[in-house]
Amino acid sequence: MSPGAILFDFDGVILDTEWPIYESMLEVFRENGHELPLEEYVKCIGSDFNTWSPEKMLEELTGKSFDWDEIWVRRNQWIRSEIEKLDAMPGVRETLKRCQERSIPCGVVSSSTQDWVVGWLQKLGLDCCFDEIVTRGDAARIKPAPDLYLEGVKRMKLPAADCLVIEDSMNGMLSAHAAGCPVVAIPNRITSCLDFSQAEFHFSSMSQFFEQL
Repeated sequence: MSPGAILFDFDGVILDTEWPIYESMLEVFRENGHELPLEEYVKCIGSDFNTWSPEKMLEELTGKSFDWDEIWVRRNQWIRSEIEKLDAMPGVRETLKRCQERSIPCGVVSSSTQDWVVGWLQKLGLDCCFDEIVTRGDAARIKPAPDLYLEGVKRMKLPAADCLVIEDSMNGMLSAHAAGCPVVAIPNRITSCLDFSQAEFHFSSMSQFFEQL
């Protein structure tokens, strides 16, 4: 495997931010007498709640409206405190080191905001490992639209076919493929229920990917 460049998704690939966010929403559901199956929640992973909304789902289940801004202010502190306990996903640091040793340029392409992505990368000490960081403000549309990966490819100054994408979500894989990039699927505990058979490569972890790089 000799990619010209590697484009990493952020949430769920570099840092396991998705699980605390899911747990937070699950608690809100349970407070209101309902469950939030992963098979449903996973629809928004890699994109945002405009793609599929657990908020709308809970309102439909309960017949009530909620002050979601107030709920997220209340839950955000807990979410961040949980994420702050985490290191990068297993194999991430080793993979980035190998890319540096082999002069393989790396970028991040995320549907999240720049403050979110860069802030956590700085906390992990990994921001210096990436040549480019593309986030939701850098393109007209987020995943599953191809815009973010098209911007990432443009910045790498390589053909899309030479830019290997590492993704954990269906929205991310669809976005990368629409941009013409091959995909390495590395599901996590939220997205392991998805069918990634259309990905060019499939690994159980970044550590396993590192062994093949």
